[in-house]
Amino acid sequence: AGVTENPVRLTRSVKQSLTHVSCGGADAYVWPGGGITVMADVLDMPPNSFGYVPTPALVAPIEFTMRLSDYITLGGHADHVRPLADAIPEGARRVARIDPDANPVARHNFRWDDEG
Repeated sequence: AGVTENPVRLTRSVKQSLTHVSCGGADAYVWPGGGITVMADVLDMPPNSFGYVPTPALVAPIEFTMRLSDYITLGGHADHVRPLADAIPEGARRVARIDPDANPVARHNFRWDDEG
């Protein structure tokens, strides 16, 4: 059933701002109306974060962030919740949040030195 046993409750929690929606870590704008329709700046998302399936449909990362108590109330899969420290293996590579004001040609983005 996805994120919760009851997707209608999840939709309502998004509309009531109890649940924060993001896409690949990028802030998402939730459009008014039925369902969960969002818009995000794809330039703020990690490279290659989109996929596709033969439906045809695009597949994009979407995150729902909420308090644990709200997740349980919504009918979330509480038996699968674990501490973040247990979910991320030690030494795992982490991608930092993209600074929207960053200069893509800044010197620190390149590994070579002044000698080429």
